Amino acid sequence: MHSTSRRRLAAVALSTVLAAAGTACSSGSGSTDTKGADSGTYTIWDPYPQFAKGSAWVKLLDACGSKAGVKVKRTGFDTSDLANKTLLAAQQGNSPDILIVDNPVVSTLAEAGVLTTTDDNKLDTSAVDPNLLAAGQSDGKTYGTPIGANTLALYYNKKVLKEAGVDVASIKDWKSLTTALEKTKKAGKKGITFSAIGTEEGSFQFLPWFWGSGAALTDLDSPAAVSALSLWKGWLDKGYAPNSVLNNTQTTSWQEFASGDYAFAENGTWQLAAAKKAGFDYGVLPIPATDGGNAAAPTGGEFVTVPVQSDTARYATTSKLTACLTSTTNLYDTDTTLSYVAPTEEVRNKQVAADPALGPWVDAVKAAKGRTSDDLGTKYPKISEQMWKAVQSALSGSKSPKDALTSAQAAVK
Repeated sequence: MHSTSRRRLAAVALSTVLAAAGTACSSGSGSTDTKGADSGTYTIWDPYPQFAKGSAWVKLLDACGSKAGVKVKRTGFDTSDLANKTLLAAQQGNSPDILIVDNPVVSTLAEAGVLTTTDDNKLDTSAVDPNLLAAGQSDGKTYGTPIGANTLALYYNKKVLKEAGVDVASIKDWKSLTTALEKTKKAGKKGITFSAIGTEEGSFQFLPWFWGSGAALTDLDSPAAVSALSLWKGWLDKGYAPNSVLNNTQTTSWQEFASGDYAFAENGTWQLAAAKKAGFDYGVLPIPATDGGNAAAPTGGEFVTVPVQSDTARYATTSKLTACLTSTTNLYDTDTTLSYVAPTEEVRNKQVAADPALGPWVDAVKAAKGRTSDDLGTKYPKISEQMWKAVQSALSGSKSPKDALTSAQAAVK
């Protein structure tokens, strides 16, 4: 790494990475041991500590190593721990050969000089949807390829809606959704639950409504943005959503929906297995935009990236490993294991053919958007923090939606 890159790396605050870390990853621990310089061993770091030796994921990594003629040494970390370990390893000149990292962190690591571009590492991104690839782009360069994507949509309880006299096909925009919530309350049931907690999870869940209003993250207090926050505030004031959303994580929000009393829950692809065990008939509806159509929801999921190595001869084998991991066959197997929607149309078609329940999620992913897209990069964590603070202020009643977002925009500037 050049000295200028080392200086950029030293200037990156770890809090930036922590703030940008994704919202739907599992926790765990791992070893920081890495490969010997000429050992023929290639290191892979990922945020999937839940997959132990013998799991389908680890078997895939080993198989790709065998195909490339090398041994793979894999370590799984908690998402935030992985980001910190990656920065430290880069400072020490001891980066893994392949890094699978949460998509909002890619631009931070790229700006720090940690990652190679796809022009350098020869990762083939030609089949990847542009809206998903954008999360790994910064200053016109691409720094990896998504291994899969998840996003948000509305789960709904078919029995609750039927008892309330709501035809889900009538829900096409904010007005019709609010009407459905009104009917649900009048029928003695509960409306909608979501996560508005004062963390990245709260911003993650607010973004579909924010973007669905037509607002942009560079203008937090626009009239469109105010309308989105006013929508949520109105739901709380009218009792369509519970006050518990202020402290709800996506997990506790899901637990409320799983009680069977709520008509809707905003949640992600990762709850599909839980939904099938909930004990009631459910459906999935893409989050509507204010005037109709599907709102852009934020993308979750990881990117396969290639960190900078002082021994550039390693890149040739690394390229073979990444090509194996992101092949059509392996993407299908991996995304099925991780409950992800694939980043390419070919693999998505295979997924939906095998499980038609993924259909609404495919539509949601097609409309999704990276949190660091639009060249926001490392600006996103600061914007997000002010956004969730504004949501908290407005929903708690300490400020009006307009005043809360005005303060947020001033803080970002």
